[in-house]
Amino acid sequence: MLQINNLKVAYGSIEVIHGISLEVRPGECVALIGANGAGKSSTLKAICGLVPVKSGNVTFEGRDITNLSGHGVVQAGITMCPEGRQVFPQMSTIKNLRMGAYMRRDAEQDSDLERMMDMFPILRDRAHQAAGTLSGGEQEMLAIARALMARPKLCIFDEPSLGLAPKIVAEVAATIARIKAMGKTILLVEQNSLMALRLADRAYLFEAGEIVLSGTGEELQSHPEVVKAYLGH
Repeated sequence: MLQINNLKVAYGSIEVIHGISLEVRPGECVALIGANGAGKSSTLKAICGLVPVKSGNVTFEGRDITNLSGHGVVQAGITMCPEGRQVFPQMSTIKNLRMGAYMRRDAEQDSDLERMMDMFPILRDRAHQAAGTLSGGEQEMLAIARALMARPKLCIFDEPSLGLAPKIVAEVAATIARIKAMGKTILLVEQNSLMALRLADRAYLFEAGEIVLSGTGEELQSHPEVVKAYLGH
């Protein structure tokens, strides 16, 4: 579904991604793990048209989307649930959800809105509350539901557990598992490496802008380098 070939990304004169290649197949959950600053989020931003690609290419369902605009990427079928949630704080929960469907022109947005509030009952309870007043966990659920309102073929999650209490982290992991069970394809960047590898069919380990290891989620969970550096035991 998604193919990245020899991707390089730079901020000004500083190259941060050094020619990586990876793929995401339909129905998979693929995780990108690694330390802060390893290049994971920059890779996601390059896919989504938020930073320019220096060289290499990104293809989605056989179409070259390299340096496509952000809204063009959404139209192609990719949505990202961004790091830090980034809800519209002054807008109500329900208006935030409707913003997720901004690029859609079909007549099923209301039914999808009901489906999201069935999937996340707390959002129904908070429907008319300003999104900025929700708890961190509630905002994360809102950000996930907002992304799903676009009816994406590929869902990208950037650090969904960041800053959340352990109980809420478990709820987020369960939610991502439910989304995968719905048949959605997922690309996941997550500092909580154990959570990411448990969810992932396959995973890539980033270090200093390069992919240094790849394999199934189970393989990386038992790899000595990953265990020592990222799993804390």
